Amino acid sequence: MTDLLLFTLGAALLIAGADLLVRGASRLAIGFGVSPLVIGLTVVAWGTSSPEIAVTLLSAAEGRADLAVGNVVGSNIFNVLVVLGLAATFAPLVVSRQLVEFDARVMVGASLLVLVMASDGAFGRLDGALLVAGAIGYTVLAIRKGRSTRLETPAGPDAPGASPFWRNAVFIALGLALLLLGSRWLVAAAISFARALGVSELVIGLTIVAAGTSLPEVATSSLAAMRGERDIAAGNAVGSNIANLLGVLGLAALVSSAPVVVAPGLLDLDLPVMALVAVACIPVFSSGLEIARAEGVLFLLVYGIYAGHLVLLAQEHPALLPPGIAVVAYALVLIGLPLALEAQRRAPKP
Repeated sequence: MTDLLLFTLGAALLIAGADLLVRGASRLAIGFGVSPLVIGLTVVAWGTSSPEIAVTLLSAAEGRADLAVGNVVGSNIFNVLVVLGLAATFAPLVVSRQLVEFDARVMVGASLLVLVMASDGAFGRLDGALLVAGAIGYTVLAIRKGRSTRLETPAGPDAPGASPFWRNAVFIALGLALLLLGSRWLVAAAISFARALGVSELVIGLTIVAAGTSLPEVATSSLAAMRGERDIAAGNAVGSNIANLLGVLGLAALVSSAPVVVAPGLLDLDLPVMALVAVACIPVFSSGLEIARAEGVLFLLVYGIYAGHLVLLAQEHPALLPPGIAVVAYALVLIGLPLALEAQRRAPKP
């Protein structure tokens, strides 16, 4: 009963925190003359990734490598398939050219880089230093690109929709505090549920913990989409994935007293699926510069299949496909279907 109450209260705090964060971040963007997309890619993305930072660094410091790496990989899969998928079902998400031509490609590059780094079975401190340097470089570049982009509305405290800096800062700080507390309560309850079922830490990290620490992104992007702040909705998911791969995983490799070991199962299935999910964003984002409702539903269905796959893996079900064949099947669905939908959309009507 205590765990159920903790889970419910945690979810409520996440929703309230996300609402405050979206309000403060969107108004801060107007006041500083930075586009909402860049605020979503930086301030909101790092803020909603703070649960991943806390869980992954603590897990790495305690030597729980499966939980640390599984949380990052699972969160990135969840952010695209569930966060963007759910937000797109509320309202089709308009995607800016910058997100398609720069930020989404950075996410793909970071995903492939992490996959290559993991191929030797561990993340060392050199890997961590390179990833953190990439996180810093990307954040600086994203802010510079945002400030060089002219907003359609005037910037400054007198701009339409702007409010005093201190008020926006209070909204953002309070929102982040509620997100952190809500995530902590929800994840603690979820882990208790999972352990009662006898599930491994790797599966916990890929599913329960990943979903729990990504709930701030779910709440923030969904509320942003409903409020019409669609640049923040899409930018938050992409920016959080970049922050997870470069910043969170990099810091975990740096603070760990030993190399962060990568489980063979992650190399065979979950890391390739994470990379495929990132690659799938390119054709989906490019099709009309929006994520349509049908594509959002597709993302949600694929996550349902993936989660079911992990449950069968935990049970060592005999009907499971070999990892290589499963990855090919995910590729056909994630990349093949969006390309087919786009071809059908562009085909001349009789």
